[in-house]
Amino acid sequence: MTVPPDSIEDIYSLKGKRVWVAGHRGMVGSALVRRLEKEDCEILTATRNDADLTRQDEVERWMNKTLPQAVFLPAAKVGGILANDTYPAEFIYDNLMIEANVIHTAHITGVEKLLFLGSSCIYPKMAPQPIIEDALLTGPLEPTNECYAIAKIAGIKLCQAYRQQYGADFISVMPTNLYGPGDNYDLETSHVIPALIKKAHAAKLNGDAQMTIWGTGSPRREFLHADDAADAMVHLMKVYSGESHVNVGSGSDLTIYELAKIIAEVVGFEGEIVKDPRKPDGTPRKLMAADKIKALGWQPKIDLSKGLASAYQWYLENTV
Repeated sequence: MTVPPDSIEDIYSLKGKRVWVAGHRGMVGSALVRRLEKEDCEILTATRNDADLTRQDEVERWMNKTLPQAVFLPAAKVGGILANDTYPAEFIYDNLMIEANVIHTAHITGVEKLLFLGSSCIYPKMAPQPIIEDALLTGPLEPTNECYAIAKIAGIKLCQAYRQQYGADFISVMPTNLYGPGDNYDLETSHVIPALIKKAHAAKLNGDAQMTIWGTGSPRREFLHADDAADAMVHLMKVYSGESHVNVGSGSDLTIYELAKIIAEVVGFEGEIVKDPRKPDGTPRKLMAADKIKALGWQPKIDLSKGLASAYQWYLENTV
């Protein structure tokens, strides 16, 4: 049951604050910037020329200069199954460095509040469904993205450690699979929704009779629009202060094959969708329990079909 937002009292105000969105050019970061434009705050951003987040000295120099009071940390090296499986060293090193540098420097520069963005891949491959927050570290991870998951788990633990030792108001959120404007459409490194949109569009243009999807099509996944995720993060920054991370999701899932059919309809591809079982499926099911965030007065607003249509329109306008 969702608690009415009006009944949840804000415990932290963004009004008049200097708010840094680390990773503002990414899909989630850009969604956060859009969302924060509705708040009465000063939005801070840093390009790689301003500060390489994998370099501690550069992060410290920039944060000491700008002195953000609140920090959103979606900055990360991200990718789909193929990218994670191909570049495990980059996925663990870059993400460990980014989160360690920003979180530690937030502490030493006196940041009032920080929100770290994790990933649903932190949970065990065979976690009971829907996945509750307490499932963390209760079983083996999915091997294809283990290095990325370990880095994200470390980020959660960093926030918890600084809270325990120093009383820092650092919180973590775990979003489900995200999509939307600014997504990555490189088939070598993309997640499933942009990959399927690009494949369906190419098949439509080529007049292909078939479109092939990875695996059996049976894994079940949950999806959330990046603008909904950004809204949830701003909401949690205002109303939540606790050691446990908070799941951010829609609370419903569908199979990859069902997703491919919806995307084909949105794109206008009328051919056959063919499965390639030689390719990996990944985790069989990944649906996150949303009870905690619902109890905090938040729920998503963007329907999947409408969200996919807007994502396809962005793809047409920005990448084709």
